[in-house]
Amino acid sequence: MYPLLEINLDRIECNTRFITGLCREKNIKVMGVTKGACAMPEVAAAMVKGGAAALGDARLKNIAALKRAGFSLPVYLIRIPMISEVPQLVELAEGSLNSEVSVIRAISGEAVKAGKMHNVILMVDVGDLREGVLPEDAVRTAGEIIDLPGVRLEGIGTNLGCYGGVIATGENTGRLAGLARDIERRYGIKLATVSGGTSATLPLMREGGLAEGVNQLRIGEGILLGTDPTYGTPMPGLKQDTMILRAEVVEAKTKPSMPIGEIGKNSFGEVPVYVDKGLMKRVIVAVGKQDCRVEGLTPLDERIEIIGASSDHMILDVTSAEDFKPGDIIGFRVSYAAMLSLMTSAYVDKKFI
Repeated sequence: MYPLLEINLDRIECNTRFITGLCREKNIKVMGVTKGACAMPEVAAAMVKGGAAALGDARLKNIAALKRAGFSLPVYLIRIPMISEVPQLVELAEGSLNSEVSVIRAISGEAVKAGKMHNVILMVDVGDLREGVLPEDAVRTAGEIIDLPGVRLEGIGTNLGCYGGVIATGENTGRLAGLARDIERRYGIKLATVSGGTSATLPLMREGGLAEGVNQLRIGEGILLGTDPTYGTPMPGLKQDTMILRAEVVEAKTKPSMPIGEIGKNSFGEVPVYVDKGLMKRVIVAVGKQDCRVEGLTPLDERIEIIGASSDHMILDVTSAEDFKPGDIIGFRVSYAAMLSLMTSAYVDKKFI
C-alpha cells in the first residue's frame, strides 16, 4: 500500500560502519540514536552490526520495544527525563541524559528500590540553549550527584545544533572537555564519558577540530540519512539513498497555475502566494501534511516540482517531466524532519529493502 517508505538496511549498516570506523581512529565511541526510525528493531540491528557501542532513544516506549526485541547493548534515554516517568526509566534503560538534580535524586531513590545502578550523563549547555546546566554550575552539580546511591555519574555531555543551530567548534567542545577535567580533579574521579554532541559534531571531528577528551558522539541523522544536520548537505563517504518515499498518483490533469477567485487562508491558516506560469501539467499524489513534513521532500526526478500540499494531497508540477496517470508511483528523498513525521504516521507503510 502507498504511501510507502522504503528503508534500506544495508545502507544504514554501511553508514554506521563508516562513521564508527572514523570515530574509532580518534578513540570515540558511537551511540546509535534510533528515535528517527521510531526504534524499529531492524534499523537498530543495522546500527549494532555497523559497530554502535550503545543505543539511544528519546521515548521510553521505543526503549521498551528495543528491550522486547532482545538488544543487549546499553540503551539510554536521550531526552531529559520527566519525573513522572522515572520508575519506567529505571526499569528499562541503563542510563539517561540529565540536567535537573531533583530528577536525578528521584532516579536515585527508584534505582535503590529496584536494586539497580543507573548511569547518568550530566548535560552542560555550552551555547545551544536547549538542555543542560550552565558551565559555571557544572562542577558543583556534579558534586551533588556523585554521592547519590543507585546512580553513577558516568560523564558529561552537550547538545549542539538541534535547537539554537550553534555549530560545533573546537572552542565549545573544548569547554566541555575542560569541565570534565575540572570535575575529575575536584572530586578525584574518572569520568567514563564525555559526549560531544550529535551528527552535527561529525564534520568537526572529521576535520580534526574536535577537542581532545571528547570520547562519545550520539549519531542519528548521519547514520539514517547520511546528511549533516547543520547544513542539510550530504556527508562525504556516506550514503543518502537510505530512505525513499513512494507515493501514488491519484489525479493527472492540465490546469491553470493560478487559482480562480479571491484568495483567503487555506486549511492550515496560511495565505498562499502563487506565480502565474500559465497552463501546467499537474498531478496529485496521495500523501499530505497529516502524513509528512512535505517541505522536507525532494522528488527523485529533478524535473518535478512540489507546488504545495493539503492534509491529504500533495500537488506536483510535472510540466517538464514525463506523462503520469493515476496509479503511477513517484519517489522522493526525505529530510530528517520528513523522516520523523513519516515514521510516526500510521498512514504510511514501511518496507525494508
